[in-house]
Amino acid sequence: MNLVRIAAVLAFLLASADTQAQTAPPQASHPMSDHAMQQGAAAPESGTEPTLPGQDAFGAIQEIVGILDADPATDWARVDIDALREHLIDMDEVTLRAQARAEPVEGGLRIRVTGTGRTRDAIRRMVPAHARVIDGQYGWSVAAAPVADGVILTVTAADPSEVARIRGLGFMGIMVRGAHHQQHHLAIARGAMPH
Repeated sequence: MNLVRIAAVLAFLLASADTQAQTAPPQASHPMSDHAMQQGAAAPESGTEPTLPGQDAFGAIQEIVGILDADPATDWARVDIDALREHLIDMDEVTLRAQARAEPVEGGLRIRVTGTGRTRDAIRRMVPAHARVIDGQYGWSVAAAPVADGVILTVTAADPSEVARIRGLGFMGIMVRGAHHQQHHLAIARGAMPH
């Protein structure tokens, strides 16, 4: 075979492969494909299987259980998923049911966070604990003082741009600050941190 014929055959094969790639139906990426493949199951076709757990707390617990299952060092005698569930209920109470009345103070914000029953109890557990964790971060001074129906949260800073940020964030914006939440959930589930 001469070089011209070899070049022609190669050009034909490359063109054929390119045409097949362009005319083949696209392979849809499915959010569960990697997980399904890791589990040894065939990946479902795109759109044929649900991928969301249907409820955020359920999904958070499902994620933590998956992490614990995958870790051979998990001490199942200490694991406490019920404590994590209680914490997630507290998060729901504080996020959706607590009343938060904010007022500007010198250098920041004072927020009276109140509720009744389970909401009040959740406020008393979550807000002071979060205040201790973020106190000193971002140049903030953070304190929580108990009151009959909840907590007074005070957040201040010396830097005027941080004062503006604090006031703009308000109660829930301050509560979500910090990268500790997911690690906190894992620590609760492992039994390393009380609820």
